Amino acid sequence: MATLNPYLSFDGRCEEALRFYKDCLGGELKIMTVGESPMAASMPKETHANVMHALLETEGIRIMASDMLDGTPLDRGNATSLMLLCGSEEEVRALFGKLSAGGIVNAPVKAEFWGAIYGDLTDKFGVRWMLNYDKPKA
Repeated sequence: MATLNPYLSFDGRCEEALRFYKDCLGGELKIMTVGESPMAASMPKETHANVMHALLETEGIRIMASDMLDGTPLDRGNATSLMLLCGSEEEVRALFGKLSAGGIVNAPVKAEFWGAIYGDLTDKFGVRWMLNYDKPKA
């Protein structure tokens, strides 16, 4: 069966962003720069520090990313968010606190009408995160 995971693009800040996410979420991070890749000889020297491919894996989370290398300007847009389905209210609050550092709180963590604890933020890299914990039905 196919699986779906986000692939994020950055404009020269990919390594910084993925290291931040690793600090927040834990897991194992693998990064390959342009200079470390087989394509290094055919790429301009000024791109060699950029990330060709990064992978962050932790239990239930897999995020791939790179720096935009084709010269296209980065346009973050507002059509995509990363939804973290958490196992407890404490986990929502802990992750929200970490991910929101230096970012913007769109909706603070609180109990919502659909029976969940929910918070919404845009991190310091412009990525929107929604965190949700569905409280058990009484």
